[in-house]
Amino acid sequence: MENEQIQMNANVLVEELEKHPSEFTREDIIKYVVKHGIRMVNFMYPGGDGKLKMLNFVLSDVAYLRTILTCGERVDGSSLFDFIQASSSDLYVLPRYDSAFIDPFSEEPTLCMLCSFFDKDGHPMESSPDHTLRKAVKAFREKTGMEFQAMGELEYYVIKPSEGKFPGRDQHGYHESAPFAKAGDFRKKCMRYIAQTGGHIKYGHTEVGCFEQDGLLYEQNEIEFLPIAAEHAADELMLAKWVIYNLAWREGLTVTFAPKITSGKAGSGLHIHMRLMREGKNMLVERGGVLTDNARRAIAGLMDLAPSLTAFGNKNPTSYFRLVPHQEAPTNVCWGDRNRSVLVRVPLGWTSGIDMSHTANPMEEEVPMEMRGSDKQTFEIRSGDGSADVYQYLAALCVACRHGFEMQDATEIAERTYVDVNIHDEANAHRLDQLDQLPDSCAASADCLERQRGAYEELGIFSANMIDGILRQLRDYHDRTLRTDIHGNGDAIRRLINRFFYCG
Repeated sequence: MENEQIQMNANVLVEELEKHPSEFTREDIIKYVVKHGIRMVNFMYPGGDGKLKMLNFVLSDVAYLRTILTCGERVDGSSLFDFIQASSSDLYVLPRYDSAFIDPFSEEPTLCMLCSFFDKDGHPMESSPDHTLRKAVKAFREKTGMEFQAMGELEYYVIKPSEGKFPGRDQHGYHESAPFAKAGDFRKKCMRYIAQTGGHIKYGHTEVGCFEQDGLLYEQNEIEFLPIAAEHAADELMLAKWVIYNLAWREGLTVTFAPKITSGKAGSGLHIHMRLMREGKNMLVERGGVLTDNARRAIAGLMDLAPSLTAFGNKNPTSYFRLVPHQEAPTNVCWGDRNRSVLVRVPLGWTSGIDMSHTANPMEEEVPMEMRGSDKQTFEIRSGDGSADVYQYLAALCVACRHGFEMQDATEIAERTYVDVNIHDEANAHRLDQLDQLPDSCAASADCLERQRGAYEELGIFSANMIDGILRQLRDYHDRTLRTDIHGNGDAIRRLINRFFYCG
């Protein structure tokens, strides 16, 4: 299996070094750079605005390459994070060798690596996004004995001039193919480039959103990833957004991950699937597809902290224009099986016990259950969107799942918040009245985070400075009544959308 993960790997370093990225060493990097005559190196790291930042190096000799690989470089932390004071702002950035890839956009061969932040004493920066996620994952492992894995569903709109030919159906773009879908070639090129950066892609497709307006075609697409260790899942999502933005810029297209770009049309989310693993075994289901106590406890934790999770996953005012009924976006704190009207969904997981491949291909022998996808079961939270800082958001989700294992009433909460109906149908209004609501603004999310901040600060996962910074950021929007204030005001809505069009 390990050799199969190296064969056909799109990252050329994996292919040439013939080893998994987790095994890359400093000498491997130097050897590859020298052999291929690479003269440029990029350090990449997330800023406080959720976007990827970059530092460029030109290589004059091997000694300098060795120096930057060993020592990293200094950066101004106060320009990257608003909670860092200018009087003590120096930080180190150190490259992580396992993230190395060749820049797919640079004309001159360029090696890129993601970096981690360190403070003046040489310790990981407590408030840095990536270290916060690592702390959350470590605490989850120590508490439960399981690994917290995640994967993202990255939704975005591609915007281009309308061709007036083979139009797609308004709001019926799901899994559409050419010629009725127009951005497929762009999406497939994005997928190839993301794979070259090390991304583990499951698949890509068009999404529901499809409409024309003012001579422009708006086509919603999605790239979905495979479940891996949560800290690497965050890296892959960051790099994927960087790839999609860069490729769109170079091809004269416009893309946006904004949660909402017009009224009455599908918004874009960042759905996160989670999986709990122990020694390579999925711990979410028992035989027959029955959810385990582990799964129910983790989901109960998400239910309990759901009001404050929006502070990490929905970080600008347009997020709350997406979280409205009848838009396949959640508004209530509940969960269910295969139900897209809930906050947390347990999707199909290949747990029926039937070899469907054998049924479709009778000439093939039946494959044992343990070899045909029994590890695929996940649970998915559907509230987050492209405004999220993916490291903070995954860290918060990890904290919430761990919180479920620490709650005495986890089983009761899981039972009380489970629904098996479409809660937006009028016939089920009585059930809707029994459920808590998600916050409807950044200000309301900040209030919820203020009340529940202790759960995130416990064990030093989220620093008080980081929580304070998030609260300030959310409250500075002054949007407590914004959704009501500008309802029906097209000009005001367009100004708001334009302000946050390139979020994240």
